[in-house]
Amino acid sequence: MTKTTNLPPNNFSTLSPDCVLNALKNIGYCSDGHLLALNSYENRVYQIGMQEGAPLVAKFYRPERWTDAAILEEHAFVQELVEHEIPVVPALTLEGKTLHHFEGFRFAVFPKHGGRAPELENRQTLEWMGRFLGRIHAIGALKPFCERPTLDVASFGEQSRDFLLENEFIPADLDAAYRSVVNQALDSIRQCFTQAGEVCQIRLHGDCHVGNVLWTEAGPHFVDFDDSRMGPAIQDLWMLLSGENSEMKQQLNDVLTGYEVFCDFNARELHLIEALRTLRLIHYAAWLARRWDDPAFQQSFPWFNSQRYWQDRILELREQVALMNEPSPVLL
Repeated sequence: MTKTTNLPPNNFSTLSPDCVLNALKNIGYCSDGHLLALNSYENRVYQIGMQEGAPLVAKFYRPERWTDAAILEEHAFVQELVEHEIPVVPALTLEGKTLHHFEGFRFAVFPKHGGRAPELENRQTLEWMGRFLGRIHAIGALKPFCERPTLDVASFGEQSRDFLLENEFIPADLDAAYRSVVNQALDSIRQCFTQAGEVCQIRLHGDCHVGNVLWTEAGPHFVDFDDSRMGPAIQDLWMLLSGENSEMKQQLNDVLTGYEVFCDFNARELHLIEALRTLRLIHYAAWLARRWDDPAFQQSFPWFNSQRYWQDRILELREQVALMNEPSPVLL
């Protein structure tokens, strides 16, 4: 099933290798001609060999996703973390700028950092990750974002649902079932937020999964704050948890052992774990739909928008509704 949307085209079609290399040359970086496309769907990211010195990484931002001000606010947050000696990877500054423009594209350049995925089955690794995130959140709580959004039910849940339904991505014979279960899920999410009560909204990494963490002998560092936004601290913690209930409880205890060395944690936020997981699931389906005009998405996610895909999403949401209506296993 092929769908088109009424959104502006997410057009990377003119971002050729020559355009990438010329963009770097335009700001004073002379490439040796070696260019390697790195794994990124939202943006286009390349490792580029330099005539002198180590390779650099150039990120070309998806057109019309973020404003310049929002991108610069992300860069400033990462630089703020660097100034507090927190191991993250900031955009390089050239002539006072971290965001550059070339032939209609916006891009930033970063130093290349190696590393491996963290071993989250290791308790010491989880505690180290907790310390790292506690340091990030201690800085993130000092002031709010002004240009970047907040992770909330409206933006991640309701708007995602509405986009899918209004653009008729759901097959006709599954439409009623999807509408029913997604609305049940949103009701349960709201109940979880009510249970949690008032929680602090801080600047987050926003997409804290193992793919965005590189581990070296010196410990972890994050390499991508592209989804950074305001939200509850637990958003950056829950994706580190997996397995059976007893395993998740132990993992959370290990993470919080490190986290609370640097930052207090509000235990009421534990009520939000399954709610945030459900919001991510709804948002992810809408993210794929919003990008479906991008040929790279159709090639990388051929199973999206099939009958089986939406049947699985309906079942997944039903399971999440059941989980949200039970006490959180990490609270037991």
